Amino acid sequence: MYRDGVCRVADRYYTKTIEYEDINYQLAQSEDQAAIFDGWSACLNYFDSSLPFQLSFLNHRSRPGSRYSVNIPMQDDDYNSVRCEYVEMLENQIAKSNNGIVRTKLLTFGVNVDDLSTARARLERVEADICGNFKKLGVKCRSLSGLERLELLHGQLHPGSGSPFRFSWDMIPKTGLSTKDFIAPDSFDFRFSRLFRVGTTWGAASYLQILASELSDKLLAELLEMDAEMTITLHIQTVDQAAAVKSIKAKVSDIDKMKVEEQKKAARAGYDMDILPPDLVTYSNDAKTLLEDLQSRNERMFLLTFLVVNMAPTRRELDNDLFTVSGIVQKYNCTLKRLDFQQEDGFLSSLPLGHNGIEIKRGMTTSSTAIFVPFMTQELRMDGEAVYYGLNA
Repeated sequence: MYRDGVCRVADRYYTKTIEYEDINYQLAQSEDQAAIFDGWSACLNYFDSSLPFQLSFLNHRSRPGSRYSVNIPMQDDDYNSVRCEYVEMLENQIAKSNNGIVRTKLLTFGVNVDDLSTARARLERVEADICGNFKKLGVKCRSLSGLERLELLHGQLHPGSGSPFRFSWDMIPKTGLSTKDFIAPDSFDFRFSRLFRVGTTWGAASYLQILASELSDKLLAELLEMDAEMTITLHIQTVDQAAAVKSIKAKVSDIDKMKVEEQKKAARAGYDMDILPPDLVTYSNDAKTLLEDLQSRNERMFLLTFLVVNMAPTRRELDNDLFTVSGIVQKYNCTLKRLDFQQEDGFLSSLPLGHNGIEIKRGMTTSSTAIFVPFMTQELRMDGEAVYYGLNA
């Protein structure tokens, strides 16, 4: 990890992370939602096959010293008791808000280059383009420094502990340690096939099996509204447009060949050649529709890996959280599958580093991928002395 936020994940792979804020999508009118959806689709289409990216949604318990702090100073008068009562009321409101769950939304992108200077130049150019696309949507975003990225990783690697992050760049030459040593937890335990432990906290890594023919934009929002400590990660890799079209054309040819074989079989058996197996008809129509989308509707093909990592202090709480998540995804005709004997790879892939160690990928078009709209409801915050802390009904 370097000071400017560039991280060397592998020998020739460098990544950078952008944090972005919410805009009002769930509460917007249908026309505004359609405009946001189109803008988000354009953002996705910006990424080409040489630029993999990762969307991370971190739900974690608020820690001491978080951005939601109350700062009403005491004064030399007779009203300090009232101020103390007011501060206590505000802090209680903060605690009741989603039970202290803080949501962080990140976009991590990476490039494969030979050296750091080339990586910095290319990442800065990509960062400017991404921030420009976000600005068109009215989304505030900023690039994270190396210290901020390390603090995020420390929070993920120390779930539930609330231990403060103590690090400065001058500590590296003084101690002889690397940045990894300052964020590493006390222990990892990946002996279980379907569970793991980080310190004293239990965790489980799962992936979303998408079975639905049509997805809803409320799926991701409902998962993020859960009162649980969890990380949702979408690893997205763009497929080269020419290669995607060529692959779909080959599939269409294979299906047509199967149809000819079925028609020959029907002619030999003496029944109507137009009677084909229902699955074959469905596959043929879907493949032709997909080919038309790629060729004439400004759609691109993406490979999506959807990961969910739940964390809880006890196994019982973890099982309850997993049951809740499974219920939500089943409502939208999807399935939450546990990563058997891949818990370590799943957990590492959930860290905002741009590394995907899970080979379970689902091919999707731009509009299908964009249905996972990463925006919910904008939060209103005041810096300085707060007037009141309100809660949505």
